[in-house]
Amino acid sequence: MNNISNLQKARYEYKPKLPGVLKNINSVKVVKGKKTSSVSDTEELRSIFPNTFGLPLINFEAGEKQDIEPINVAVILSGGQAPGGHNVIAGLFDSLKELNSKSKLFGFLGGPSGLIDNKYIEMSEELINEFRNTGGFDIIGSGRTKLETEDQFEKVLVNLKKFNISALVVIGGDDSNTNAGILAEYYKKNNSGVQVIGVPKTIDGDLKNEMIEASFGFDTATKVYSELVGNIQRDANSAKKYYHFIKLMGRSASHIALECGLQTHANIIIISEEVEKKNYSLQDVVEYIADVIVKRSNAGKDFGVVIIPEGLIEFIPDMKKMIATLNNLLEENKVEFEKRDELEEKRKFILSKLEDELKNTYKILPKDIAYQMIMERDPHGNVQVSVIETEKLLIELVGNKLSEYKKAGKYNGKFSTRNHFFGYEGRCAAPTNFDADYTYSLGYSATILIASKVTAYMVSIRNLSKENSKWLPGGVPLISMMNIETRKGKDKPVIEKALVELDGKPFKELVENRSKWELENSYIYPGPIQYFGPNEIVDRRTRTIELER
Repeated sequence: MNNISNLQKARYEYKPKLPGVLKNINSVKVVKGKKTSSVSDTEELRSIFPNTFGLPLINFEAGEKQDIEPINVAVILSGGQAPGGHNVIAGLFDSLKELNSKSKLFGFLGGPSGLIDNKYIEMSEELINEFRNTGGFDIIGSGRTKLETEDQFEKVLVNLKKFNISALVVIGGDDSNTNAGILAEYYKKNNSGVQVIGVPKTIDGDLKNEMIEASFGFDTATKVYSELVGNIQRDANSAKKYYHFIKLMGRSASHIALECGLQTHANIIIISEEVEKKNYSLQDVVEYIADVIVKRSNAGKDFGVVIIPEGLIEFIPDMKKMIATLNNLLEENKVEFEKRDELEEKRKFILSKLEDELKNTYKILPKDIAYQMIMERDPHGNVQVSVIETEKLLIELVGNKLSEYKKAGKYNGKFSTRNHFFGYEGRCAAPTNFDADYTYSLGYSATILIASKVTAYMVSIRNLSKENSKWLPGGVPLISMMNIETRKGKDKPVIEKALVELDGKPFKELVENRSKWELENSYIYPGPIQYFGPNEIVDRRTRTIELER
């Protein structure tokens, strides 16, 4: 613990606040509630998961003190980093030792691949103490290997049995927890003697439903981004000469963009789900932004802030259709396409193959973006949407539209821009008190589910808008959150992603204030995360949780 900052030292000493029922873990009683089904595709999922479908919800209540035999548990971190992961592991370790001091926790290194390759460390109190209340996943690392095949399942089982491990905790997002559900079914079917418990992690906020009110990391990440957006707004309001186009992480859903917009009152906040629902074309989005800029310019304000979700391109119907068409064209015309050496020749070749509607959309793209869409492909030959610099694309297209307005005498302002992408800045930040408390409680709750001998559950903690003592921990069956989706041409069971609900209170708050925020400088400057001070500051929830709950 050398070479650490004073803040790190103070954070090591922070004692996470637990829900009331978890404060005496040896006296927690597991209460089973109503049986569950699935989001949809009930019969198909029942046939895929005959041993783990229809499990009941689980709540925890105070009960009689009980003696628990030693338990050996494995834990992995899976997928992208999210603030609070270390505290899940700390909560697991502390609660296992509290139940029985002879219990052991093994961390498998590098995510799921560590389970397959048998790369692990046994957790000690000394090691855990170095990572309490810290950001990152560096205690054991993470990875994106998918546990999908029976051969993998058997290799994992052999490695777990070497240490008499009877439970595996998977800390991950919707894909990782989907695989956890498949693994749990396999081990249950074969009476392998290994439980599988999931923990909800993702800064994107799209692992969410009635039983999972928030995924951990969302609170911290959105507060980090909101501080940065607020800083930029202060700069914009001071210099009064730039439009800042800010892309925020969150490819599959716009929860981060919406939350940061609500925290900062940016002038323009694009929500991908609204764009898709209203069937807006790329031109519609460009014209909306340009029209707001004209209105602000007429009011003497040639500056502002635009928030853009990372996954916007995939939600714009004409762009979505074009990406799908490009994937097919590039595959069907691979030989002819590769014969052309120059990028411009390749672009013209693609243009000649597109139908008129899509040709017009492709034609208006800046050439570097057009080149990007046909050259940057993943191992399957598909367009790599994640590399498209949407913020730069919109800056150029909005600039072109404003030039048209100028020629028509509709606009006489100045359009100077700066572009930003905030993503990695928030994934490993030191967790807020909320995330530190929430993740520590998730670790404790996972231990109770393990001690109660259940499998195929995700830890659930509800009532998160209230003070911690009133939180309601328990478990929700993994299969109950699933439906069937087509992935790479095959129907697969997956945990359903939660998109921004357009009839939900967070989005409605944006709609109610949109016209005001567009024209007035109603900026809020959230400032940095506060770890010490009055409760209303250090324990502040996200606007999303406040409004939804």
